[in-house]
Amino acid sequence: MAALAQALLDAKRQVGVCQTCFHLSADPMCPICRDQNRDNSTICVVADSRDVIALEKTREYRGKYHVLGGVISPMDGVGPDQLNVQPLIRRASSAEVGEVILAISPSVEGETTTLYISQLVKPFVKVTQIAFGLPMGGDLEYADEVTLARALEGRRELV
Repeated sequence: MAALAQALLDAKRQVGVCQTCFHLSADPMCPICRDQNRDNSTICVVADSRDVIALEKTREYRGKYHVLGGVISPMDGVGPDQLNVQPLIRRASSAEVGEVILAISPSVEGETTTLYISQLVKPFVKVTQIAFGLPMGGDLEYADEVTLARALEGRRELV
């Protein structure tokens, strides 16, 4: 038990956030931000570090990230000032960034955050949002109306 407690204390002391993207990191800059092979012209905005990990598992995205540290939720007392919004605006307004991809979950709070962020960064860069829809293997009859509507909106032409 003592070893486990010490390991938890060490992890808390050693793990912080990246100074650039706010992803979890034991160093001042996380491995993703340090990676010279990643595309600096795109920033994928997510609510928390778990989202970065999930997106990295796909091995599809090769740009950089920005972790907000949550979503706007007035019911929980979380406003834009509690999130990492200002650093995102500074990054988005730099000359090398051309696109901000909003990858925030489609909840009421997530939609509010997405709308807020998009309005702030649109003057500087192209803003896109990931498509939401049905999971692979999912049945239409079990999907909720919002998911079905998003799936229809995000449709693309088959070639």
